[in-house]
Amino acid sequence: MASKKKGKKKYGAAASRTVKKVMGERKRGSLRSGRSKKKVTSRAQAVAIGLSEARAAGAKVPRKKSSKKAGRKKTAGASANAGGRKKSAKKSSKRSSKKSARS
Repeated sequence: MASKKKGKKKYGAAASRTVKKVMGERKRGSLRSGRSKKKVTSRAQAVAIGLSEARAAGAKVPRKKSSKKAGRKKTAGASANAGGRKKSAKKSSKRSSKKSARS
């Protein structure tokens, strides 16, 4: 028999009740997604909606995991070369046009 890990609970009782309520709505077919108002059929999406509602109500729910894109920091070189343009190519074209104008 495996021993249970002792310590703090990750989710509170209020979060569990909220998720249970949302899962019931999903089963009845009355659960709708936030912006598009489409019917939710996915179990995972229903749980996510329930946890989000519980979090908004102030229940004990861990923070959302941030996406990889949001967590990534820009390097100095990447921000200087924003848009994929090369500054040196632009400068060289100006110089060549000045030389041709003098001649």
